[in-house]
Amino acid sequence: MERLNKTVPTVKLSGAQKKQLAELDSKFAAKIAEREIALQGEITKSSASGDFEKVEALQQQLTGERKKLQAELEDKKESVRLKP
Repeated sequence: MERLNKTVPTVKLSGAQKKQLAELDSKFAAKIAEREIALQGEITKSSASGDFEKVEALQQQLTGERKKLQAELEDKKESVRLKP
């Protein structure tokens, strides 16, 4: 643990920063859920019609969007952490 702290010191977060981080988590969880619901509906329709190529494409799109939103969340959280 001591070696880890030497290379990456822990940063104390203020109450306002913690609140901003929690709000970001909540906001992005909602965005991800919204996209999952929308695409799951399309996936279900495509699956029922037997268009499995479209199902696979939609699943890949969902995975890509989820990763993109997670990366955006981490970027925003990092900027909050770096603010004094």
